[in-house]
Amino acid sequence: MPVNTGYLSNWAAWSFAIATERHRTPKRMKMTYPSDAEALHAEIAAAAARMIAEDGADYGTAKRKAARQILGNQKVRGDILPDNAQIEDEVREYQALFFGETHAERLRHLRQLALALMRELSDFRPYLTGAVLNGTAGEHSDIHLQLFAESSKEVAVFLLNQNVNYEVSEAPHCRHPARTVEVLSFFWQGEAVHLALYEHDDLRDVGKAASHKRRERADIAAVQQLLNTENHE
Repeated sequence: MPVNTGYLSNWAAWSFAIATERHRTPKRMKMTYPSDAEALHAEIAAAAARMIAEDGADYGTAKRKAARQILGNQKVRGDILPDNAQIEDEVREYQALFFGETHAERLRHLRQLALALMRELSDFRPYLTGAVLNGTAGEHSDIHLQLFAESSKEVAVFLLNQNVNYEVSEAPHCRHPARTVEVLSFFWQGEAVHLALYEHDDLRDVGKAASHKRRERADIAAVQQLLNTENHE
């Protein structure tokens, strides 16, 4: 099987960068991690971030593979795994280190496409979510939108009238994991798109995220503001 030397060189450089930073840290600063568990969280998060950025792995899969890579076959407790926010930060660092302007261009492209599609779907209250919103989208990332319609059939009919062929699946409800929502997936202008269809009444939950949490979704105006900010940087 051929070896992806670019992949390996990036991993080696990333590992070297982490090791060098730790080596240069003065002894009095070694309390960055209050415990061995926190240090392990950071190591797993860094390995998972590389898998997400390089391979397009989802967060859950990347965490499990990274834990096995670091800990071997021993059983891993749930509290050993880093949370998604910590991995998200590591993904940003990895992308900045290895992809630079290429990542910025890719992110801008996906956000522009997402905004155009959201305007087409404006009757269904679209919200952008996922990696395209939080800024970690890469080569393998898809566009994820949440729609809030009176009926999922309205969205299906709209897509069919636009000659869009889609596949139907299910995903956990963003607020109520025990429930599922219908997801319509298709390719639009060369990019994969996933529309999670919520009931109109679910809009009441949109603003209920705690203020300290990262923004989980953005409407048309907010995505436009993101692009305006990027254009002025």
